[in-house]
Amino acid sequence: MSNPVKEKKSIFRSDGFQSLLASLICIVLGLLIGFIVLLFINPSGAAGAIGAVIKNFMNYSRASLQLKNLGNTLVKTAPLLMCSLSVLFCYKVGLFNIGAAGQYVVGACISIYAALGLGLPWWLCLILAIVVGAVYGAIVGVLKAYCNVNEVISGIMLNWIGLYTTNMILTSVKESTSPYTLHLRDYAPTSVLPGVGLGGLFSGNEYVSIAIPLAILIAIAIKVILDKTRFGYELKATGFNKNAAKYAGMAERRNVIVTLAIGGALAACGGAFLYLTDYELWEVTTSAVPGMGFNGIAAAFLGGLNPVGTIFSSYFIQHITSGGAYVDKNLYSSQISDLISAIIIYLCGFVGFMKLTMKKMSASKAAKEVAAVNANAEPAAKSEDTPDQAAAKTEKGGNE
Repeated sequence: MSNPVKEKKSIFRSDGFQSLLASLICIVLGLLIGFIVLLFINPSGAAGAIGAVIKNFMNYSRASLQLKNLGNTLVKTAPLLMCSLSVLFCYKVGLFNIGAAGQYVVGACISIYAALGLGLPWWLCLILAIVVGAVYGAIVGVLKAYCNVNEVISGIMLNWIGLYTTNMILTSVKESTSPYTLHLRDYAPTSVLPGVGLGGLFSGNEYVSIAIPLAILIAIAIKVILDKTRFGYELKATGFNKNAAKYAGMAERRNVIVTLAIGGALAACGGAFLYLTDYELWEVTTSAVPGMGFNGIAAAFLGGLNPVGTIFSSYFIQHITSGGAYVDKNLYSSQISDLISAIIIYLCGFVGFMKLTMKKMSASKAAKEVAAVNANAEPAAKSEDTPDQAAAKTEKGGNE
């Protein structure tokens, strides 16, 4: 009778279940607060607006349009997943890679310039973006390892350096009459990521490419590296306690640099995944760092800091971000979709807090159960005689 109860407790107290429950709570809270904000602005259209955000591509009545716009959402999910993996990988080693946004920009810059400026094929553009992104991330790692510069400070500074350097470099490959870069499909068709027939699954969406399955495979590879390899164990050990790792003979400085280099490579790969599809063009007058890298932080935590979980959390965040475009602009301003998406994404950052709260509640309940068992066991122990006491009583009765 006790075994089924024990299994039930283990399910609810498991780390995976708590991560999933915490993520779902944050999603529901985000949608609820977003709905309340819409009620304050214009109550008559609040239900329709929040419904439009949730439905996203399902707002279209034709199945072909639904599939095509689902493909568009997946195209932007791939780079978001790469940015979230970048944040996750570094966080597992005790580092907060807020520089993922700048590394994403650098990856976009190198891939676009390699395609339009150098005329390289797509695979070389991708490799160059990854290598330069790794170097850019390693700069933060060197500053952290040898100069004790906080990775958040150096990462933020490099975000802006990367943005304005990108604007300067890509000015040479932009259209003459607009601030946007040239179309890869017109000027560098061999640099566009191949679709390998995937576009046919989404009503002929030409932007759907191998970036989507590659991003999923990379997420699985990160999971294996972190949990099943000696290299991953060393990196996580360095994150848990840098001094203990050093005492155990691990090269903690090297691990810090390698970790941030890998994080930079992942984020830069995300930038290449988006811009080598020709889905978006870079605007050389951009004065703000793209939000893709910052959304990756929310996706990493919403996914419970699990590489497989980030696949689903990245899709969800991109789903609601794309869904915000379908909010009725006659009832709400054009910025309301960004506001609703931002509220939901912001609440996603509280997954860790929710999970910690559930762990404390679970631990408190377990302690009470143990105390109750011990309290019930004491009277029973007192009522039972030990073998020596029973023998003494028997001997006494025989003498009488």
